[in-house]
Amino acid sequence: MKQRSADDGVPEDATGDLGDRLDQLVRHLVSQGVSLAQARRIFERQFILASLQLNQGNLSRSATSLGIHRNTLRTKVDALRIQSSEYRPSSKRNRSK
Repeated sequence: MKQRSADDGVPEDATGDLGDRLDQLVRHLVSQGVSLAQARRIFERQFILASLQLNQGNLSRSATSLGIHRNTLRTKVDALRIQSSEYRPSSKRNRSK
């Protein structure tokens, strides 16, 4: 696996095991015939969804953590067909009287 340089923007402690697991996943996807466009769309959707879940559906906080503008995130959410029910905390309230 390629060594990562200090200036590639990835924290040094995040490159070890993550890089190895990512390498295995990429090799698996390539062997299954997944195109780069398909893999990129799947990855981007999952990455955005994870950020939205972590930030309890708050688009502004998610956009900040992703390093993109809130409007860009909104556009990506729409393009990737991410539904608010996938990332907003459920509001199960006890309505019994």
